[in-house]
Formats: sequence, C-alpha cells, structure tokens
Amino acid sequence: MTARVRALPARLGRHIDPAAALFLAILAALAVFAPDRLGPSLGFTGDSLWGVAPFLAISVALAAYARASGADAMIARAFAGSLPAMIVVAALFGALSPFCSCGVIPVIAALLAMGVPLAPVMAFWLSSPLMDPSMFVLTIGTLGMDFALWKTVAAVAMGLIGGFGTLAMTAHGAFAQPLAAGVGDGGCAAASIRQQRAVDWRPWRDPARRGRLLSTGSETLVFLGKWLALAYLLESLMLAWIPAERVAAGLGGDGIGPVLLATVVGVPAYLNGYAALPLVGGLVEQGMSPGAGMAFLLAGGVSSVPAAIAVFALTRLPVFLAYLGFALVGSAALGLAFGALS
Repeated sequence: MTARVRALPARLGRHIDPAAALFLAILAALAVFAPDRLGPSLGFTGDSLWGVAPFLAISVALAAYARASGADAMIARAFAGSLPAMIVVAALFGALSPFCSCGVIPVIAALLAMGVPLAPVMAFWLSSPLMDPSMFVLTIGTLGMDFALWKTVAAVAMGLIGGFGTLAMTAHGAFAQPLAAGVGDGGCAAASIRQQRAVDWRPWRDPARRGRLLSTGSETLVFLGKWLALAYLLESLMLAWIPAERVAAGLGGDGIGPVLLATVVGVPAYLNGYAALPLVGGLVEQGMSPGAGMAFLLAGGVSSVPAAIAVFALTRLPVFLAYLGFALVGSAALGLAFGALS
C-alpha cells in the first residue's frame, strides 16, 4: 500500500495535461480575482480559435492523410534534396503567404510531422507572419513605400537567416530530433525517409490505414487545439492588461539602444500586425526612430507570446531557443539596417 501511495503522484503526473491544466488554472484565477475578465477572455479565445479553424482543419487533414496513405515519406524525400534551394523557396513563399504568427502553427506542425527538414520549415516559420499582399498595401498607406518595401525584404531575409542558420547548426549535429516528445518522429526527414511504406492514395479503404487516419487526425487536432486555446487566452490577458500603446511609447529615441530595446520588447509583446501599423506610424511621427519601429514590427510579428507558446509546445527546447534567437538577431539587424538607410 505504501509503495502504491508513493507512486501515485508519478502516475497522476503522467495523466495531467500541462496545457489543459494551465488553461483551467488561469480560468479559475480569473473567476476568483478578475471575474469581469472571464467572459471577455473566453469570448476572445473562442473567436480566435474560430478564425484559425480553417487553417487548423486543413493542416490536420493533410497531416493525417499523408500519414495514413504513406505520402509523408514521399513529401519528406522531396524535401531531402537541395536544402539551400528549399530554404530560399520557403523564405520567398513564406513572405507571400497570408498566415499570421499563430495561423502558421498548424501548417508548421503538419510539415514537421511529415518529416520535412527543419531548415526550410524554420525559414517559412520566420518569414510567413511578416508580410502578405494585404499587409503590403496597408503598410504603404500607413507607413509609406520605404517601410513596405523594407518589411518585405526583411520577411525574406528573416527566413533566410533562420533557414541557413538552422542548416549550419544541423550540419554540426544540432536538432537531430526537432519535435517535442509525442508530437511525431519527423527529425530532419530521417524517420519518414527510412519508412519506405507503399503509398495508398485511398487509405480509407484499408481498415488499418483508416484507423491511422482517424487516430492521427484526432491526436493532432487535440494537441494543437489545446495549445492554441492556451495561447489565445494569454493573448486576451495581454491585450487587456498590457496595452500595446504603453509598450511602444517607451521605445522612442535615436541610436542603437532604442532599436535593441524595441527588439527585446517586441519578441514577447503581442501586437496584431495590422493594428501595429498606425500605432508605429504615429510614434515615428512623434520621434520614434524608423529603425526601432521596424525592429518592433518584425520582432512582434515573428514571435509574440501566443506564437512562442505554440512553438514551445511543438518543438524541443533547443529548437525553441534557436527560433527566439533568430527572431532577436534578425529583427535587430534588419531594424538597424533600415535605420541606417532611412
């Protein structure tokens, strides 16, 4: 009996989901200490999940289909060719894709689960939230053509920095297993390339493949859904209690210091890319340096707290730290470069 009692905490720990536990703990804390925030935060979380639902559904379906049919091996082998070329393509495509920093998470999860190499995935991951056609037009209207063109260049450059940086680190033995435990076994395409399964383009006809299709889809949906829900809940609290105007207002001044400060603040601070444009435009008119404004836009777009939580849930700690490092270095360097050219 004593041994069973001692083993109980370990058994319970294995069955307690950290994302769900934290989500419920935050709701409980709000109900006790800030009941007026409970309803709005739940509403914001639900609306945000609904907004990202199409991307989530498509990505989950593709990941499940690729896994069940055996097409994931073909996809992984297709990405196992010229990695430098794939990094360039991923960075360019990411800069044109209409994904926000959280909306891209399901797509990345599907790619990693299929065994796509980490380097091009990192390039796409970093570049995709920064620019899309509508963002380009709106940036011209609020900050001018120079800001719009440089932000587009910066989106591609950020992807290239992260992609080739990851490639160099991988060549020296880093990131052998990029995915977190339980997410998949895709490390650098090795698993899917090793598994030379026959491809069945209609997996629902075979009972075993049909079961794999349903189980993979449900597991992926639950995993991504719970972490995105937690991310959006935290986002709602940041928007309510840490106004973006207050954060950005402290980034005025000239020189290298404001740019570096804007980068450090921008990485954890959530700021919707579209809402940030008029805010930064007004602050630039009031004396904020263009370089600091650019660094803040880049750092906040690539790695807000909600997106960072999702990255942390998907990947192992070294990959997560590299992701934040590339966001910091790239945003600071590109912000300083823009400031020097302005």
